[in-house]
Amino acid sequence: MSEATGSGRLAGKIALVTGAGSGIGRATVELFAREGATIVAVDIRAPRLEQTVDALRAAGHEAVGYRADVSRDEEVAAAVQTAVTEYGGLDVLYNNAGTAKPGTATELSVEDWQRVLDVNLTSVFLGVRHAVPVMAERGGGSIISTASVSGIRGDVSNFAYNAAKAGVVNVTQAMAIDFADRGIRVNCICPGVIETPPIEWIYTDEDQRHAAAATSVLDRFGQPDEIANAALFLASDESSFVTGHALVVDGGLTIQTGLPPLQPPPARS
Repeated sequence: MSEATGSGRLAGKIALVTGAGSGIGRATVELFAREGATIVAVDIRAPRLEQTVDALRAAGHEAVGYRADVSRDEEVAAAVQTAVTEYGGLDVLYNNAGTAKPGTATELSVEDWQRVLDVNLTSVFLGVRHAVPVMAERGGGSIISTASVSGIRGDVSNFAYNAAKAGVVNVTQAMAIDFADRGIRVNCICPGVIETPPIEWIYTDEDQRHAAAATSVLDRFGQPDEIANAALFLASDESSFVTGHALVVDGGLTIQTGLPPLQPPPARS
């Protein structure tokens, strides 16, 4: 990771980021740290989590890691308590961890349905449940969650993920209303197709990768850093009047109807 320093947009803030071991989560903790935040990095995969924390510390940043399954209440509570114990509180929570299981409503097992909802949606509830009281003690804070364009549009054979991410979008609005009086803003980000590790197994050949990239009018995959930049805006005081918002960062994927180009009308005889 780059050791370059930022402009201090998160100076003095304590930030907890889930799914921090790779992809969007790792790009975000690196950016938040460069912008002055103290980091609590959370991931279920201990080796990747350790690599992330080691890289942050090697670059001179203050960071601690906590391994947790974000679908388990007691583990999320312990992760938030780590921020309190190690650094005295919490200012930014980024619920970023997620998973997907392909399948239609007649193909997906009940267990896989539940796991997708637990990791993508229940985790947001648990993170907020434990973070809000801690943030309120410090006068407020910013909560961000990774939703998806799949939460505002349908996909082929991905309905559990669609349901979970739609839930993230809606509960973001509800929680923004519920916690505004405590000085807490709640927003989410709806990424398009981002070049993270799962892309390698989702799109297994170049034709598939090209077709996926072409869903964006920019004709490319998004990069984890581009989602991290959106998270930085929502975490910082620059977004102080933004709450309950689903910020779409998709390269123009969702602005299209999908209809074929219009053809000129036939010439009149």
